[in-house]
Amino acid sequence: MIALVRYMITVLLLSQRYLAPLLLFIGLVAVLTTSDTGPLTATYASVAGAMLLCSVWLTMALSGLEDQPHRSIVVVSAGSHLRVLLATAGTAAVWCLLLTAAGLVLPLMFGTHAPSLADLVLGSEVQLTCAFTGIAIGLVCSRLVFRRQGYALVLALVLLLAVLLGKGVSPVSVMLTHLQSAADSAAVLGLTSVLLAVAAGFLAAAVAITLAIARRKA
Repeated sequence: MIALVRYMITVLLLSQRYLAPLLLFIGLVAVLTTSDTGPLTATYASVAGAMLLCSVWLTMALSGLEDQPHRSIVVVSAGSHLRVLLATAGTAAVWCLLLTAAGLVLPLMFGTHAPSLADLVLGSEVQLTCAFTGIAIGLVCSRLVFRRQGYALVLALVLLLAVLLGKGVSPVSVMLTHLQSAADSAAVLGLTSVLLAVAAGFLAAAVAITLAIARRKA
């Protein structure tokens, strides 16, 4: 599995398809947090929204790096569709972890804040919640499920709007609602931990759905 993840990271680096979502993330964080002096709960909520968009884009780009014949060779070499799909999700998660580190530090550079440990833990949890949700959306809207990427893009936009705007529909919408009105980070750490676990469940379900469809199309 580690070898597969390393292979996919290398392919992604060589393709340079990571650049667009990376630059989008940095740009959004810069725009949303420059000269910010408010509570870090709201600041990290904004950063988490940027993570959601970029994780979807990154996962769809990663899933579409190889054409069908090349991917079939990778599947045969790996031994199963499941291993390759888990490696794809794992590679996207590794990139999102790097973005999470940037998302913790950049608001402190662009704004004026005195972060506590609770703030940093909260920032990590909310970004990972959005990352897991974004990876889930990216998988079910990837080339593994849709041959025509126009349909996949429309569905991705619909799902993004649903998880962001639908009240109680997703852990993301619940989390962002509570963060905007939270007095401090420590007060919502318990809730965000639960929502992170729910988002991980969403990702597991997305992997199962994508695997079932990919196997039927193979």
